[in-house]
Amino acid sequence: MEEYISISTLNDFIFCPYSIYLHNVYMGAEEELVHATPQTQGKAAHTAIDEKTYSSRKDEITSLSVYSNELGIIGKIDLYKGKEKLLIERKYQLKTIYQGQLYQLWAQYFCMKEMGYEIEKLAFYAISTNTSYPIAIPTEENKTELRSFILRFKHFDPAQALQVNINKCIHCIYCNLCDKTDTENVYT
Repeated sequence: MEEYISISTLNDFIFCPYSIYLHNVYMGAEEELVHATPQTQGKAAHTAIDEKTYSSRKDEITSLSVYSNELGIIGKIDLYKGKEKLLIERKYQLKTIYQGQLYQLWAQYFCMKEMGYEIEKLAFYAISTNTSYPIAIPTEENKTELRSFILRFKHFDPAQALQVNINKCIHCIYCNLCDKTDTENVYT
């Protein structure tokens, strides 16, 4: 049986494949030891979605488990507004939309489509600024790109040399615990 890839790890993989390993190593640790301010804010802002208390509207679905047999991925969406046929990925703060975040939203979209949901619009929503960022519906070319990325993820060799990017490292919550760099993160 083939294992499914968690959608949330797609963004992590682009950021730094080693961060996935570190996340699993420190998963049971006290959050105060490993979570930086952005993660703490994000988790607090996500509470209403995770606990399904965001909305009582029948046409709004939060924290829905989704999967795609075709792509071999599994995860959860933040918010689907059925009346508007709108899928929303919520972030506490959003200054730039990175490729990994886009892959995450595309993956959710393809999962929901495969599960029979109608989606006509996609968006990111920044909670801190109450701003919505519409995103184009992914094309077949985008699906091919996502599929190629998922294959790269599946065939990643952790024994290969890691390319350390100090600009990313300083924004990694595991930076101070990482054996690949001597850099401190910006959150200490």
